[in-house]
Amino acid sequence: MLTFYYAPQTRATRIYQLLDELGALESVAVETVTVPRRDGTGGRDARNPHPEGKVPTLVHDGEMIWESPAIVLYLTDLFPEAGLGRRPGEKGRGRYLSWLAWYGDVLEPVIHFRFLEIENPGLTNTFRSYDDAMDRLCTALAEAPYLVGDRYTGADLLIASTFLWFPDFVPEDAAFNAWLERCADRPAVKRNLEREQRLMGA
Repeated sequence: MLTFYYAPQTRATRIYQLLDELGALESVAVETVTVPRRDGTGGRDARNPHPEGKVPTLVHDGEMIWESPAIVLYLTDLFPEAGLGRRPGEKGRGRYLSWLAWYGDVLEPVIHFRFLEIENPGLTNTFRSYDDAMDRLCTALAEAPYLVGDRYTGADLLIASTFLWFPDFVPEDAAFNAWLERCADRPAVKRNLEREQRLMGA
């Protein structure tokens, strides 16, 4: 059994979108939980098994998977027929895994340092500068319409979600902006946005 612990307008939003993209929503029990919010509302939910009370959290037959890149990989491997990942041995598997890891190891720290206006040579040397990270993405997207080639994958979903959440950090690059528009124009993105607006307005 699959159980997904979710809160709207959090990092769990993109995992809900992924489940929709995979055609897997009917195969998953979605538990909407509370989490502490930046404005002081919300709070930790005892129903959420994550040891830090975070979302997204996925539990499959008693085994917990946490952190967005791990969940994206787990789900795209679990539902390979949707074509949103690359199977072991399939061309592009290494590139797919590398972009998932790059998101957590590089992009998320770099974006948050920029958001918090933190500049430090040690951090830049470890994680990259914002400009270096954007150059890496723009170069990749000048070579192909998506990060792993001609087909949208969970890596595109994960990385695009950052810029849909932080539009002020979108680089001025034609290939990048065309890619982001393609990612944002997917029906699952629009359904998810409308659903969360209803939830947060309730």
